[in-house]
Amino acid sequence: MPCLIQSPRFLLSHCLSPLPPNARAVFCGRLSHRSAAAALSSDAQTIASNQSSSCAPLPPPPSSEILSVRESLLSRRRTAAEIAEEYLDRLRRTEPQIRSFLHVSETVMREAEELDRLVESGAELGPLAGVLIGVKDNICTVDMPSTGGSRILEGYRPAFDATAVRKLKEAGAIVIGKTNLDEFGMGSTTEGSGFQVTANPWDVSRVPGGSSGGSAAAVSARQCAVSLGSDTGGSVRQPASFCGVVGLKPTYGRISRFGLMSYASSLDVIGCFGSSIIDAAIILNAVAGHDRFDATSSMNEVPDYASCLISIDQFDSKPLKGLRIGMITETMGDGVDMGVVSSIKAAALHLEELGAVLTEVSLPSFSLGLPAYYILASSEASSNLSRYDGVRYGNQVAADELISLYGDSRAIGFGPEVKMRILMGTYALSAGYYEAYYKRAQQVRTLVRKSFKDALETNDILISPAAPSPAFRIGEKVNDPLAMYAGDIMTVNVNLAGVPALVVPCGFVEGGIAGLPVGLQMIGTSFSEEKLLRVGHIFEQTLQNHRFVPPLLA
Repeated sequence: MPCLIQSPRFLLSHCLSPLPPNARAVFCGRLSHRSAAAALSSDAQTIASNQSSSCAPLPPPPSSEILSVRESLLSRRRTAAEIAEEYLDRLRRTEPQIRSFLHVSETVMREAEELDRLVESGAELGPLAGVLIGVKDNICTVDMPSTGGSRILEGYRPAFDATAVRKLKEAGAIVIGKTNLDEFGMGSTTEGSGFQVTANPWDVSRVPGGSSGGSAAAVSARQCAVSLGSDTGGSVRQPASFCGVVGLKPTYGRISRFGLMSYASSLDVIGCFGSSIIDAAIILNAVAGHDRFDATSSMNEVPDYASCLISIDQFDSKPLKGLRIGMITETMGDGVDMGVVSSIKAAALHLEELGAVLTEVSLPSFSLGLPAYYILASSEASSNLSRYDGVRYGNQVAADELISLYGDSRAIGFGPEVKMRILMGTYALSAGYYEAYYKRAQQVRTLVRKSFKDALETNDILISPAAPSPAFRIGEKVNDPLAMYAGDIMTVNVNLAGVPALVVPCGFVEGGIAGLPVGLQMIGTSFSEEKLLRVGHIFEQTLQNHRFVPPLLA
């Protein structure tokens, strides 16, 4: 089957629909599955096409920013410079409120003008030509600051691009800038940044989630088309839920970690954000694959993730017929916001109406994942962050003695959360406590992996909320670290198991001007991203009761 990125019919069917300026924040319509022709078999591997019946007009489903840009360039309807200027103008207008970016590239317009010259010459364009991408600031970019959100790396400019960034540039993408994050990825709100606090585009008094909050907020506010983040315990999926965007955490090893600043090396993955499933699939196509610079990257073949995502007018009325979906019981009980529970149950009902077979699944080790995660992640961080000593890496403080230089450079450069996790990890790894904490946590990790393996033998995918609550107010939990850590309960087990997960917006709860978005998390077996993207695309295209565009853009 040919790649649909190159298909004019696919481009035109998914390009951005023009809307009046004040209509982009309208949330209307009703829950409906528009006629369609894609049927997943019981293992969600086979798609069959049939003609659909007509239905009443409804608001269009989420469109692809990437395909819109590509269609504009190929049709000569707009130039790359005009597209870049539109995004930069929107960024300038919204950035004082959102504060998504730590650095905005000064070469965006020059790169766009160079691309326009290529278009005029008739040169072949890469699949991401002219697409503006935000990059989380713990992912290295050449000739651009890469601070990890920490004062200890303030002013640091790597001499190389991370492999994921290099692949995006080779596909024609333009890096618009570096997005804000919790320091070295340690946090769930982006309040832990050493530079600034990012706000949620849906309600600027609330957090965007973390640690990839800047990347999620930038896509939500349409400051860039798509963005890269990193996910160690939910740092892509939780912000995606809070900001009403698509967030993909791939299988461990699917994307090279070369150039990603290490937090917890056995858990870290690079993920991506988009305003639609199609965009996430195209980005994954571009960055996935083996890398000789990362020994943990997988040599598994990379499928064409975008080619299986068909337009809504080709769906059947039961496009998920026979798909087995397990709802994780432990994620729907005490401690989960009732509005979130209602949204997830409504999403599950929608999946059933699309033909899926829904059952409840219990993962007995689920609650053990959170403490195990924090022991393992903190232990690995205490080792990984030892390189930032003012000599090998990091800003140096003047001192008379070497020990004082190390101590003072780290004391001034690191923030309180990073210091606390280094202390926790060092304690867990100490001779007297290694078996009681670190070894026990590794045993729990084995149990978590087994529980997911068992559950996914009888189900094609598992579903749960991406977070136990919608976005909360800035400062609400800053003095209660245990409450902050508890917010990761929905996501950390996936990292411990090393499996992929996709978050797609599924509803709203009360709050803010137009409600606060809620994300549905879909979990699959290792390297089943293609299946998750197919199911997520069908869900996204048939859920017509909401428009996930923040009121900030009205």
